[in-house]
Amino acid sequence: MVSPRVTRHLIDRYLAASASGDEPAPARQGVDRLSGLTAREREVLALLGTGASNADIGARLHLGAGTVKTHVSSLLAKLECANRVQAAVVARDAGLLRGA
Repeated sequence: MVSPRVTRHLIDRYLAASASGDEPAPARQGVDRLSGLTAREREVLALLGTGASNADIGARLHLGAGTVKTHVSSLLAKLECANRVQAAVVARDAGLLRGA
């Protein structure tokens, strides 16, 4: 478990590396990658993209911790992301962070 503050820092560093052209391939593909996600998975992804912890996501969406973990695991698999930071970049590239 990583604190939201640390997650935000990691995302910011990852985005800085992305801007310099060091971005891994999974984060480059944007909106098309979301086509296989359910509406709930998109909600979870949007909150994950803001650096929210599983507990924060659960509280915002009225979900149990186990359900959030299942959604996050499913998202990482469907998006072919190795970690939450890559998934957060996908959320940003797809425009999901605007209303989150």
